[in-house]
Amino acid sequence: MFRKLLCLFLTAGFVVALAGTAAAFEQGNERKGKYMFRKNCRSCHTEGASAEPLNPVSKTQAQWERAFQRYERFECADQWEDLAESDKNDILTYLYNHAFDSPSPATCE
Repeated sequence: MFRKLLCLFLTAGFVVALAGTAAAFEQGNERKGKYMFRKNCRSCHTEGASAEPLNPVSKTQAQWERAFQRYERFECADQWEDLAESDKNDILTYLYNHAFDSPSPATCE
């Protein structure tokens, strides 16, 4: 009886963990996200430019997700509004997949 309960509990925990991972955000087109990041963000987010330098390893995956959920408070929020939701999702996918704590962090800026 104890083994069945333990097995049921572990299975339920595994399913909840998978559902939580899948619900984080729907992955977009990473390649397009890299292009969109360089086209729309790099001009301001580089050394010597008007904003803090940013690249994928500047933040963890969780930090990138939070940044994209609350972008309205950033100085460049108006420029974000000009982007389509799919473009924002593509950029997030690129940054998330190459974040500091990702399995394949970016190696160059």
